[in-house]
Amino acid sequence: MFDTYDVIVVGAGHAGCEAAHAAAEMGSRVLLCTMNMNTIAQMSCNPAMGGVAKGQIIREIDALGGKSGIISDKSMIQFRMLNRSKGPAMWSPRTQNDRMRFAEDWRLTLENTPNVDFWQEMVNGLIIKNGEVKGVRTGLGLEIPGRSVVLTNGTFLNGIIHIGEKQFGGGRTGESAAKGITEQLIKVGFESGRMKTGTPPRVDGRSLDYSKMEIQFGDERPGKFSYSNETKPLEQQKNCWITYTNKSVHETLETGFDRSPMFNGRIQGLGPRYCPSIEDKINRFAERDRHQIFVEPEGWNTVEIYVNGFSTSLPEDVQLKALRKIEGFENAKMFRPGYAIEYDFFQPTQLKATLETKLIKNLFFAGQINGTTGYEEAASQGLMAGINAHQNTRDKSPFILNRSDAYIGVLIDDLINKGTEEPYRMFTSRAEFRLLLRQDNADLRLTPLGNSIGLAHESRVMKVKKKEEETSKIIELLDQIKLDPEYANPYLMSLETAPIKEKTILSKLVKRPNFGIKNLIQISPELEKALSALSIDAQEQAEIQIKYESYITKEKQMADKINHLEGYRIPQSFNYEIVKALSAEGKQKLNKIRPETLGQASRISGVSPADLSILTVYLGK
Repeated sequence: MFDTYDVIVVGAGHAGCEAAHAAAEMGSRVLLCTMNMNTIAQMSCNPAMGGVAKGQIIREIDALGGKSGIISDKSMIQFRMLNRSKGPAMWSPRTQNDRMRFAEDWRLTLENTPNVDFWQEMVNGLIIKNGEVKGVRTGLGLEIPGRSVVLTNGTFLNGIIHIGEKQFGGGRTGESAAKGITEQLIKVGFESGRMKTGTPPRVDGRSLDYSKMEIQFGDERPGKFSYSNETKPLEQQKNCWITYTNKSVHETLETGFDRSPMFNGRIQGLGPRYCPSIEDKINRFAERDRHQIFVEPEGWNTVEIYVNGFSTSLPEDVQLKALRKIEGFENAKMFRPGYAIEYDFFQPTQLKATLETKLIKNLFFAGQINGTTGYEEAASQGLMAGINAHQNTRDKSPFILNRSDAYIGVLIDDLINKGTEEPYRMFTSRAEFRLLLRQDNADLRLTPLGNSIGLAHESRVMKVKKKEEETSKIIELLDQIKLDPEYANPYLMSLETAPIKEKTILSKLVKRPNFGIKNLIQISPELEKALSALSIDAQEQAEIQIKYESYITKEKQMADKINHLEGYRIPQSFNYEIVKALSAEGKQKLNKIRPETLGQASRISGVSPADLSILTVYLGK
């Protein structure tokens, strides 16, 4: 019935969509298996993309040739650049999205991608022969042959939904859990665990009183995720709102604690530390009188509202009573209650840097199966797994990003070396080279790499080259044009910045805090005229490179030192037991994780600097 596919992707969430698109775009014949064709790319939780560090990941996916940035742009209803008051390493784009348009755009994109086929059915097993995956088995007993398989099962593996004292199997509300895969992988030798995530109730926007809430506008000059010309910024945006819980809300929620699966032991899996449920918040932070609630529309035309910050698994009657104690929610009508979901995951230390499993050749894991949380983290893993599944089937070199290359590199490196005991979420603080990994330069960093593997199109590379040329031209201008004190000082003093005593090149003034190219235009007609033909992106890039030049140089030097260790490869068959001088803990961790390079070994918790030195000397012999 089926020909042999190059890549079979199991699951059509954010990870699965990116994996299928990437592999197909590079030339593989791809089969995307999903239990429901109508829920492809469904935004199961909040209708938004990006945010702190997550926005950088979406930009990186786009720069490499992935689709999440373009789909987000096409379906966005609001755009905000977060952390503008901080340095550029912290700036993070975020979109509020139309949930239905997002899913529709992804499905249409995949349907219009040559080489992608679809199959609607549960996959409940893998075909494994001699330590290598050969395809998948379905609930109907069909065997579909494939040269590689990417598992992106999300929250469906033995998923259990909790609402108060009620619990039932499901991967999402109204959808069945996936069974069979976990049990098979455990028999093969994989280590499995349980995790938990949750979602808030959805309410009828017509029943809310927005006059009692703080309005949250989008950016005055909205941007977008994608570097391509395929999308454009919004001309019109929808508003969001902010309100707060209060003491009365907390007391109402507490009346349901005795029926909460969080507190009576029915939920065993650990939930996300940085996105706790509302009951967890008021229990852990009892000293706080209120917590912030973001009121987010689900789309352009729907009245459904997402109550961000009110994730809960309490009984539905308690949820509604507590909601109605929130200012602006006094007459709220609930569309559906919030719930918690428990699901299986596999420790990501069982993966290579390509996201291929160490135990089974050509089998890849991506997304929440690896213990991560968030659309963006999942999508980036799907992209990398899809790329490497294609590379494997073509006997090509693996595609791996270092920690100094991308947030995606940080994410995967953290997972495969440290593992995770709770849902992993990306933050800017996890990246030691975050000044190099800004959202504004992802195209400069990654588009040439995406193009080299056949993913990012040539037109993208030409756009990057133009941006680089324009940036260099602007820096050159700022190093050449000088300002006369007599002409410049009145304006400088009006901004309460120090006057200049002699003719000064513009680049020197750009280095001043709270001063930039937009200020220079006010006092340099020559610069204003020269910049009129150059892009805003290039102007921003030039300003950042000049202002943070010394810091960027320092980070690059540090990255080069660390990347030097990545060049020292460790044979996978290496016997650590023969290196007697290694510490017991170091030996245990190295045997378990089996790092591919000395650089990877250096980041394993429990491997000391002394262990690394001993290993370096031994390998050198």
